[in-house]
Amino acid sequence: MSGGNEWWRGAVMYQIYPRSFCDSNGDGIGDLNGITSKLDYIASLGVDGVWISPFYTSPMADFGYDVADYCSIDPIFGTLEDFDALLNGLHKRGLKLIIDLVLNHTSEQHPWFTESRKDKTNSKADWYVWTDPRRDGTPPNNWLSVFGGPAWQYDSRRGQYYFHQFLQQQPDLNIRNHEVQDELLRIAEWWLKRGVDGFRLDALNHCIHDERLRDNPPREDIDRTKTDRQMHPYYWQRHLYDKTQPEMIPFIKRLRQLTDRYPERMMVGEIGDDQQNKTSVAYTNGPEMLHTSYSFALLGPDIYAAKKLRAIIEDYFKEPGDSWPSWAFSNHDVRRVATRWGVNGQPDTRQVKMLIALLTSLRGTAFLYEGEELGLGEADIPFEKLQDPFGIFLWPEDKGRDGCRTPMPWNGTQKNAGFSTAPETWLPIPPEHLTKSVADGEKEAKSPLHFTRNFLKWRKTYPVLKTGKLSFLDAPEPALAFKRIQGNDTLFCIFNLGVQPVTLPLPAGCAPLEGHGLPFSLKNTMLTLPGFGGFFGKN
Repeated sequence: MSGGNEWWRGAVMYQIYPRSFCDSNGDGIGDLNGITSKLDYIASLGVDGVWISPFYTSPMADFGYDVADYCSIDPIFGTLEDFDALLNGLHKRGLKLIIDLVLNHTSEQHPWFTESRKDKTNSKADWYVWTDPRRDGTPPNNWLSVFGGPAWQYDSRRGQYYFHQFLQQQPDLNIRNHEVQDELLRIAEWWLKRGVDGFRLDALNHCIHDERLRDNPPREDIDRTKTDRQMHPYYWQRHLYDKTQPEMIPFIKRLRQLTDRYPERMMVGEIGDDQQNKTSVAYTNGPEMLHTSYSFALLGPDIYAAKKLRAIIEDYFKEPGDSWPSWAFSNHDVRRVATRWGVNGQPDTRQVKMLIALLTSLRGTAFLYEGEELGLGEADIPFEKLQDPFGIFLWPEDKGRDGCRTPMPWNGTQKNAGFSTAPETWLPIPPEHLTKSVADGEKEAKSPLHFTRNFLKWRKTYPVLKTGKLSFLDAPEPALAFKRIQGNDTLFCIFNLGVQPVTLPLPAGCAPLEGHGLPFSLKNTMLTLPGFGGFFGKN
């Protein structure tokens, strides 16, 4: 287990999407007991902890991100006793647990909203963002929902519009209201007392809007003829007023004050913003702010090039202060990296290994998504099987997020790949995943699974890879080169992001390190990296 009060610095966290990890009761949906049954597997990876996506009571309009009760477990996932058993099982194995905390919105079925929508004078009347229609009956401004259409829904009971940045079933809380803040802090403390090691704060910079409800200006730097997910009308605006407001900072400080009362706890804020790095740094810069931030900066489709990746990472560290980032290449909201960055959209085992090493060699906290260690690619889900409301809205140009959420394949020769004994699983398991199961990875000595275990074990022997400073080195495309520096220790990291070999001079005074598992060759002072090869060296 990582020690010290700052165990999260340089930690590798394993993200679990509970619906899709393991089904213990045969209903076709993963659950908490299913996760508990696989704790030895998780521990074997060499990760430091686990992040579990929402499992709260919910009508599941957005699969748990629409919370109806923050302090209970949805029956499809189990009970509070099941959660306690999972938490204890992780702690016994020296692993931390952080859970999603959704502060921006609730379900429309949450008792708070049921009360709030009754009238304009009830005890929860100001707990959500309500406003009168304009004189012509239309919404108050041009703000759009991330999931499509206006971000305002008229409610006939109150005769007002309520604000929803995501689905209309997810009304936004009014976090300007200190009563709301107090209640959210009470909920956070309830989970801290239960023993969780921290929170991933969902959509954090969305939490407070412009008090004057000003229109967002248009973006002038985009091609509006595109139809992919990044270019539906939500992305036609500069989001100056519907999120990322300065009044969020005092609330973040209140969250940090609470967390600091409990030893060795941490908060990672999810940041989705026009200025990812700037906002991420602003929310984490200083001992009174968040411990780290989780941005989408490295989750895009068009950034897979050494020059682009270097620019993004250098841009983060150019911001003043000592902010600590978190990095991910895959999660439950984006296409799996093995497909997104794959050669012609096809997964390549060599690239999968290199990317795991690259991600966990960057300065920051690394988040691996379930199945990333198997090299799983994006699944192609037919329209009639889609579950994601975002995908249904964007179909056929974009099928949404279901393709990265398919059930984990444990054994390709078993029913439902060993995920469930149900007649049918909540999302289908793609045939191409059956040969990339955990059982297959265990049998194949050179599998991504064994590479992940071996590399993370090797990584632990070099503390500079956890907390050292990062400085990039000039290298020809597609090589990405940097060094990690801590005290008198300097460790060089060089990766070939391309298919063809790359030859470049060895950094002066650099001796190669063995045991990391990536291929390279040396001839005198010249280093050659085969396709998707990698090199580690030390002064």
